[in-house]
Amino acid sequence: MKLSLVSLPAFALVFATATSLEAGTKKVPGKSVAEIADGVTPSLVKVMQVGREGMDGLGAGFVIRQDGLIATNKHVIGEARRIQVETSDGEKHEVTEVYASDVHLDLAILKIAKSGLKPLPLGDSAKLKQGEAVVAMGNPEGLAFSVVEGVVSALRDINEVPMIQVAMPIERGNSGGPLLDRQGRVLGLLTLKSLKTGNLGFAMPVNALKSLIAKPNPVPMSRWLTIGVLDRRSWLPMMGGQWTQHAGIIKAELMGDGFGGRTLCLWSANDQPEVFDVAASVRLDDESGAAGLVFCADESGRHYGFYPTGGKLRLTRFEGPDVYSWTVLAEVEADAYRKGDWNLLRVRVDGESIKCFVNGRQILEQADSVLRGGTAGLCKFRMPAAEFKDFRIGKDLAERELDAEVVAGIKKAVGDFLKNDVTSAELIKQLLADPAASRSVVVEQKRGLERNAAALKNLEQDLHRAAITHELVKQLGKEEGKIELLRCALLVSKHDNPEVDVEQYMRTMERMADELKYDPEMTKGTASGVRRLRKFMFEENGFHGSRHDYASRSNSYLNEVLDDREGLPITLSVIFLELAARLGVKGVMGLPYSGRFMVGYRDSSEAELRVVDVFDAGREMTPSMAAVMVGQDPEASAHAGVEPATRKGIIVRMIRNLLSSAESAWDEEHQPRAKAATDPLPYLNLILAVEPASLPDRFARAVLRDLRRDKNGAKEDVGWLVKNLPDETPPEQAERLSRWLEALGG
Repeated sequence: MKLSLVSLPAFALVFATATSLEAGTKKVPGKSVAEIADGVTPSLVKVMQVGREGMDGLGAGFVIRQDGLIATNKHVIGEARRIQVETSDGEKHEVTEVYASDVHLDLAILKIAKSGLKPLPLGDSAKLKQGEAVVAMGNPEGLAFSVVEGVVSALRDINEVPMIQVAMPIERGNSGGPLLDRQGRVLGLLTLKSLKTGNLGFAMPVNALKSLIAKPNPVPMSRWLTIGVLDRRSWLPMMGGQWTQHAGIIKAELMGDGFGGRTLCLWSANDQPEVFDVAASVRLDDESGAAGLVFCADESGRHYGFYPTGGKLRLTRFEGPDVYSWTVLAEVEADAYRKGDWNLLRVRVDGESIKCFVNGRQILEQADSVLRGGTAGLCKFRMPAAEFKDFRIGKDLAERELDAEVVAGIKKAVGDFLKNDVTSAELIKQLLADPAASRSVVVEQKRGLERNAAALKNLEQDLHRAAITHELVKQLGKEEGKIELLRCALLVSKHDNPEVDVEQYMRTMERMADELKYDPEMTKGTASGVRRLRKFMFEENGFHGSRHDYASRSNSYLNEVLDDREGLPITLSVIFLELAARLGVKGVMGLPYSGRFMVGYRDSSEAELRVVDVFDAGREMTPSMAAVMVGQDPEASAHAGVEPATRKGIIVRMIRNLLSSAESAWDEEHQPRAKAATDPLPYLNLILAVEPASLPDRFARAVLRDLRRDKNGAKEDVGWLVKNLPDETPPEQAERLSRWLEALGG
């Protein structure tokens, strides 16, 4: 029989369901498979092996002790690799120790810094009998925490090792998963699969695991790792985190133990001289993080830090464990700093002053001598990772200026290459006369071209949005009956996506209306027409409210709602209203309930209003029922009612949905929570173009512009507010605005 260890490619998790369960066909002693799965899942884990190229493999494991002991296979963890464990609640933990391992038995026990885990009870594999019913759980082919049922086929030796042969499908990623009896006790660890048939595998008996538990051979991860480990003779990591090194690049990952997620890595080769420079190139994984240089550092955690954070450069003195003992000495913006790229940071400590440089340009000088001596190194804050290279300490690390004639010659040669006057081979021959200088000039020219390309891309986007805004303002400036609601809604989509073909989607709506043009129900009055539209949209064409991905921006783009038949209450309402208008169904209107846009209709001007919830498959109700659903007073609603929405009001509400989605992706200091955070400013611009007298939006844009150091833009908005405040504005608010305008230079 040909056997192989279960392979562990990335994305293979632990166990595909395979055998159909015959529940109800015969009585089985012990727990049901469902009961076993429910009880065991909290104890299952994913075991991830991290190598040179990221995740090298993934297998399964299970908790055997509440203080963080995890059982798995030896081949799952490999050799000299970082190992991570993900528990069933989604939390990831670094393995701190290989508590025990045995290559011959293919078993390993891992230790993580987590207590309160739920261990699985261990059975007695010596009592196993052929034909006994068993259950296995794992993560096969990326299907996490799956369950499968089978039987013990035989007990046999494989390569002189006693093993349990099971009749059940074993797939990639099963390795390390528990084999359980019908009481939920562990009988073995899934280890081998047959290459001849998919329903045959092998498990290591749990009694072999018990011998490892009784006699562990613990190895701390600092000893286990050889790939990517820092040279501890040169570096001293502090305050947790994860520091690794590959091909000359040091990478800092995970949150540190220090306040704000701070973690340090100090250069331990020698102490700093009295006057010195320290430098390193730094690249942030995300600008919402922070990472850079530390200097005058001691092992108690006192040090200076110079690092980028949120697009700015900050110099801070750290004298204790929390923010109350920190002093931000300076924080500046610097044109020399390149977001998302490598940046060379340098600090010069000289007597009473500290000078800080970015990419060869001095950006600040600070008089401060509270801390001196110690050593230097690297630091990282918060969760996003950071990379470092070319760390140096010396008496003078200032970048040497290149000879002007040499630079001019290199630029001319590169210019000839870009004009196709010389080949790359000919250019390289010229540049080899001074490779270091040539590379420096070429890199700077490349960055210049990239900056120009980025500027042109932004200009193209701004021009597109300005054109759409102009067209939208023109449309919404018409009389109510002449505003093309569908066109305006599609323009909102096109504002974000230039590829949207407005005319194509206008034709799509016409074709939908054509399907009902001659339907007899459409000629029997408003109530009949509304009923037919409800059936057409929600039963025949599958339009529905988005419940599982409500926050997706696609739900706010009408073109995507038409494509995918899924949307928000307001976008589905626009489609319903437009179909009704094209088919001549009278008395249909939009109802802007707070938190839930709906559609209403009356058969005649005297008839009672009926409400249609398009988000819930067109469910019909009374205004009082609708009021209760959105949390309003039904009595007040029944008397006051909800004023029908204007077409302009509908479009503004759609834009506000997009604005709200964008604002949620930024924190209080207007730093993005993620790389793909959408900028809210274009939506504020669009709203104010449509409703220039909106004070709250004008104020919000003023704040945003001020935070972004756009003083002229902020001054424009604050000045407008000062001139246009309502008469009832409290004097203290008016005074604050005047002081703000004065501070902006107005």
